[in-house]
Amino acid sequence: MWDHLVFRPDPPPPSEIPTAAVLAPLYEDADGHLRLLLTKRPDTMPTHAGHLAFPGGRPDPSDGGPVATALREAQEEMGIDPAGVEVLGFLPEVHTVEYSLLVVPVVGKLPPDPTFTPSEREVSKVLTPLVSDLADEAGWSHQLWNGRRVWFYEIDGEILWGATAWMTRNLLGLET
Repeated sequence: MWDHLVFRPDPPPPSEIPTAAVLAPLYEDADGHLRLLLTKRPDTMPTHAGHLAFPGGRPDPSDGGPVATALREAQEEMGIDPAGVEVLGFLPEVHTVEYSLLVVPVVGKLPPDPTFTPSEREVSKVLTPLVSDLADEAGWSHQLWNGRRVWFYEIDGEILWGATAWMTRNLLGLET
């Protein structure tokens, strides 16, 4: 499945729009199946409450770019050691609707069968769907919202949608 993933080697150019970054973490489980890590944000979060998302957020002044932001946030939210992440590339940046932010998705490979330590404050549930399942168009549906196609995918009783669904479909080379 690794060779079916689609990403760019270089980050997007700097932007005038405020920027955030997320890590799209991939890893092989104990059976050698490729999985994607997603988190469910608690209902108490001030932004994107209850949504499925990749670990990430706004930069700290000391981050020095989207890779550092994505890795720091993944460590804070999921206990992922930045030194153990192999940065593979980048997905097209996403303009969020809820807030005027440009989100830079960083694609990263984790060591096989990693252990996660979710932050209780930022993560209410951890989901690790098989990439092969996500790559099957039959599991996806969409609706038109204000003339734009919004994609949906059910994972363990939760709905992946919005910017994270768009990023996931981009990663898998599916029509967005």
